Amino acid sequence: MDIRAFLADPVVINPLERTRIPTGFALEMPEGCEAQVRPRSGLAYKQGVTVLNAPGTIDSDYRGEVGVILVNFGQEPVVINNGDRIAQLVFAPVMRVALEETSSLPATERGAGGFGSTGR
Repeated sequence: MDIRAFLADPVVINPLERTRIPTGFALEMPEGCEAQVRPRSGLAYKQGVTVLNAPGTIDSDYRGEVGVILVNFGQEPVVINNGDRIAQLVFAPVMRVALEETSSLPATERGAGGFGSTGR
């Protein structure tokens, strides 16, 4: 679902600047569900603007206005106008887990390898 800016006046985001853009709506989701705020590919590719904390999470118990934190990684200022599509919202189930402290974990083939250890 597309998310649009809800602005009284245009907002300019300068290069390497971040700002919270209001959306003008709140939502209620069932417990066990979250809404993920994700970037729009065209905005990111064409203007260098993305959602800073992507994906942002809106928990089922949040009742305030949805806001989107945008950052401009481009080289030129970007103007966000009222009604501009600024992000996407994806709904997903959330698994609640109980963590258990332990001094060891079962072995796997991968082990502790991370950050590119499995190749390209």
